[in-house]
Amino acid sequence: MAELLSRAQITHYCPLNKVIRQWSDRKKIVEEPLFTSYVFVKVSLKQRAELRKIDGIVNFVYWLGKPAVIRDFEIDVIKSFLSDHINVRLEKAQVNVRDLVRVINGPLMEMEGEVVAVNSKTVKVALPSLGFILAAEIQRENVEIVKVRNNQSAKESSNW
Repeated sequence: MAELLSRAQITHYCPLNKVIRQWSDRKKIVEEPLFTSYVFVKVSLKQRAELRKIDGIVNFVYWLGKPAVIRDFEIDVIKSFLSDHINVRLEKAQVNVRDLVRVINGPLMEMEGEVVAVNSKTVKVALPSLGFILAAEIQRENVEIVKVRNNQSAKESSNW
């Protein structure tokens, strides 16, 4: 697919997840597409019609009735996330408004996102235009609240 898109001069990206696979005699890290059957493309309106003519292209992903638009910084977040972590998992998510947080330490430092869930070790951060959550284990002390959902100031909140 990548070769066909390159020939058509379509800017594309297929996020590859490094996963550990166990064989009877060894373990090996292999790369698999993070989003099964998805390839991100950067196209103009004119290129959309041409894209549908390429073998293997079925359709665009729609979000709220329109082709999904993924911002450049979200693609950069995915690239960075996949370069820093292995065995990343996707969880289909209904995106809800949550507290906005910034990672203050570690490989995702300075990244901001909406918190979907927090437990003792894991913070799940939503990329809303994808409709998926990338989940990484981030120590709770390595995030700070930027904005609290219920109009409390961060210092008044007892959630953290």
